[in-house]
Amino acid sequence: MPSPIRAALLGYGLAGAVFHAPLIAAVDGLELAAIVTRDPERRARAERDHPQATLLDSADEVWKRAGDLELVVIATPNSSHVPLAEAAIDSGLAAVVDKPLAATAADGRGLVRAARDRGVMLTVFQNRRWDGDFLTVRELLASEGAGGLGEVLRFESRYERWRPQPTGGWRESDDPAAAGGLLYDLGSHLVDQALVLFGPARTVYAELDRRRPDAETDDDTFVAMTHASGVRSHVWMSVLAAQPGPRFRLLGRDAAYVKYGLDVQEEALHAGRWPDDPSWGQEPEERWGLLGSAADVRAVPTRPGAYHRLYEGVVATLREGKPPPVDPDEVISALEVLEAAKASASEGRVIGL
Repeated sequence: MPSPIRAALLGYGLAGAVFHAPLIAAVDGLELAAIVTRDPERRARAERDHPQATLLDSADEVWKRAGDLELVVIATPNSSHVPLAEAAIDSGLAAVVDKPLAATAADGRGLVRAARDRGVMLTVFQNRRWDGDFLTVRELLASEGAGGLGEVLRFESRYERWRPQPTGGWRESDDPAAAGGLLYDLGSHLVDQALVLFGPARTVYAELDRRRPDAETDDDTFVAMTHASGVRSHVWMSVLAAQPGPRFRLLGRDAAYVKYGLDVQEEALHAGRWPDDPSWGQEPEERWGLLGSAADVRAVPTRPGAYHRLYEGVVATLREGKPPPVDPDEVISALEVLEAAKASASEGRVIGL
C-alpha cells in the first residue's frame, strides 16, 4: 500500500480550519503533516483539531522541508496565492490553491505554465463543483431531454447573504492585488459553475455596485454571460439580500427547475462534522428543488454534496496519474470572465471574449 501523501496547509483562518483541514484529514491517502500559522489563537485551535500536524511559523519552513512533503495547500489571503504557489512549484511540490487562483488571468496563466514546466500538479479549490444542488443540476442536464427541461434557455444562479454592515478585512479591500469584493469571492464559484455547465462564454455584461456605507468594493453584483452554446447565464452575488432569491433557476423550453437554499456542507463543517458522517451532504426533503411547469411540478431529490471528492481527486492525480480534479485551464477561463465583468461595469458596455 503506498504511503500517504504528506500535505502542508498554509493558513488556518476560515478557509484552512473549516474547509481544507477537515477534508484533508477525512480522505484516505492524505496526511495533514504540517500547518502554517503564526496567530496564537489559530495555533492553539490547530493543535487541538489536528494534534498530529507539526505547527510552523512561515511558508519558508515548508520549503526547507520539501523533501518530506508532496503537497502544499494554499488557504491564505488572495494576494499571496501567486507568490506562494510559485514557491511551491519551485520546490517541486504539488499545489492546491484556494479560489481565486490569482487576481488576474495573466498571473494565473503564468502559474499553469510554471507547474507544467516543472512537472508538478496544480489545481484549484473550486469546491462548489461538489455542492449537492450543483451535482443535481449536472445530472438533470446529462439525462435525456435534460431531465424534462428540454432545451435550456437561461440559467440563473445566486449566492446572496444579509450582511448590511461592512466587516472589513482583505475580502472587502479595494486593492486590486487583494482580489476583494463579491465578484472575486463568490463570483469565482458562480462563474466557474456556469462555464462547467454550459461551456465558454462569448459575451459578458456586469453591474458592480457598492451599496453599503463605507464599502470599499463591490457588495451587490450581477454578471450576465452568453455562452457559445446559446444559453444565457445570469448570476447574482449580494450581501444585502434580506430575502434571498432561488439558489438555482433553470428555464427550459418544456419546464423549469427552481431550487432554494444553500448546500448543507458548509454549515456541517462549521458545526465540526466531517465527511465520514453517514449523512454527510444529505439535504432534507423540504429543501429539494422543484421541476415542472405551472402547477405540474415534482420534487427532485438533491444529490448528496461531496467536497471531499476534490481531495480524492488529488490523491488519484498524484498516485494514479489521473487529471487534476479541477483543470487549471478552466479556472483561467473563469478569471477571463471576471476581468471582462470588471471592464464591463467600468465602461458600461458588453465585453466580447
